[in-house]
Amino acid sequence: MKTIKKNLSIGSILSLLLFFAFTANAQNKKVSITVLNIDTKGIQLDPQQMGNITRIELEKLDTFDVTDRYDVAYIIEKNKLNITNCYGKMCLLEVGNTVKTDYMFTGSAEIYAQTIVITFRLINVQKGSIEKTTVMEFLNLPLEIQEMTAITVRKMFGRPNNETQLIRLTQKFNYENTVNNPDKAKLNLQGPRFGYAFIFGNDASTLSKSKDNGGYEAYPAMFQFGYQFEKQYLNEGNYQALFEFIPMLTGIDQQMIIPSMTFLNGFRNNKNGWEVAIGPSIGLSSYANVAKIGVNTYTQDQLNANGLSNVKTVKQLDSRGTTQFNSALVLAIGKTLKSGKMNIPLNAYITIPTRDGFRIGISIGYNSKK
Repeated sequence: MKTIKKNLSIGSILSLLLFFAFTANAQNKKVSITVLNIDTKGIQLDPQQMGNITRIELEKLDTFDVTDRYDVAYIIEKNKLNITNCYGKMCLLEVGNTVKTDYMFTGSAEIYAQTIVITFRLINVQKGSIEKTTVMEFLNLPLEIQEMTAITVRKMFGRPNNETQLIRLTQKFNYENTVNNPDKAKLNLQGPRFGYAFIFGNDASTLSKSKDNGGYEAYPAMFQFGYQFEKQYLNEGNYQALFEFIPMLTGIDQQMIIPSMTFLNGFRNNKNGWEVAIGPSIGLSSYANVAKIGVNTYTQDQLNANGLSNVKTVKQLDSRGTTQFNSALVLAIGKTLKSGKMNIPLNAYITIPTRDGFRIGISIGYNSKK
């Protein structure tokens, strides 16, 4: 009797172990899903390639038991099934029952004007009905078709998507980058610039003086206009590095023509349009060696003519002098606004202060995305 009871006890334990093992296996068993071809119109991939990409993205979810493409090919060949145009529910249900899969996954990727539309449908083979449909519209960026497929698959099954990537692939007038503008690869702001420069320090005093005293009889605030040329040499993530060249004319409103060229190197944020840059500005102005005696200033020639050649002079801006190059270090910051296809860059800058003073300027420009 003891032996019988012992055997029954061991048998009960084994039965319980087998039951729990079977239950755990049933719970861990994934729902099977099969992808044939995905219909394509206008894109470079054929339906079979599109189907393979979709299958890969479904496998990445690690949720379904995705039927291997070679197994699908074998079953189709063995049963002599024609799946060339098998995109409808009736055809897919026939294949699904033959393959013995829980779900069939189908859809299409088509170009409509400037848009790529991806449509996916999930068909429940046992119920014989379409269980879920997801449609997404993207910009016409054929090189990003796999990422578009991944985004649509993740959305269909409630998985989160990268919001920045989604915006770049769906919003037409988002700031350009290598993703949503692959041919140009950047937000290009070449175009006209105009604004005002405000002069401070010794240069401002000189501008206000009379011409007899070496001044210009001008206000130390002058209109500027020019043109910005730029070259982007790095465009990764949210940022692009760029070189800017800005020829400019200043002072026409003050009966003056002051030419300058500014060279800037900086960074621009593709996501929000902010940028910062630094570089030299080179211009032409009249300079002379002068000495201040009383309220007046005298050039070296005037001092020599009056027997005052030993008076110490300094080089400064002076309308009686000779035209020479001058330079300044510019620090600039800007923000680009967008209105439809138009870019509107707003910029402010300051020159690093020197003995002669410094300048603060503001400018605005515009261009249109080609």
